[in-house]
Amino acid sequence: MADASAGSKSSDRPSVTSSPTAGQAASATPSDGSGHNGGDAGNGAGAAVVACAVEGLGFSATSEDEKGGSVRHLLLTVTNTGDKKCLLYQYPYLKFTDARSPIAVIQDSKDAPVTLAPGEKAYAALLATGGRMDTYETNTIPLSLQGPDAGSKAGGPVDLDLPGQVAFDDGARVTYWTTASGLALRFIMSS
Repeated sequence: MADASAGSKSSDRPSVTSSPTAGQAASATPSDGSGHNGGDAGNGAGAAVVACAVEGLGFSATSEDEKGGSVRHLLLTVTNTGDKKCLLYQYPYLKFTDARSPIAVIQDSKDAPVTLAPGEKAYAALLATGGRMDTYETNTIPLSLQGPDAGSKAGGPVDLDLPGQVAFDDGARVTYWTTASGLALRFIMSS
């Protein structure tokens, strides 16, 4: 996949910068357990909330396209399956193994980190194709979580199962995490 950040800024499209790739199931073991955490994971009042880790989360991807058609618009959902609050930073870091760069983020979707209490969900929207080159077809995508600093890892990657075979190209884009699925999708549905 070519670098999606180059030449992507135009007045009729949201601005993008490089971002990571998506992953899979809640029970997956991250390849890198290090990462930033916001402090102590204690339960007392005033205890700092730590960065979310894949071990306490469930992941899914659903198509937002018409049934039977090709899949271009995806909604990524993460659910806190643990027993403590955690912070979900930045956006899903989605990068295929042989790609030169991660999938670009839509900067206009930037929001504050999402605090996920047990059982709560957060969303990111993923546009698989932007009508460009270097098409890559797959039914999974590697997803890593980020720490407070863009590009820092809070664990992962996990292989996220996609709803069938999806074609990606170097125009793929992803949004920041948010608690409103409709808000995330607003950034990709017109593309």
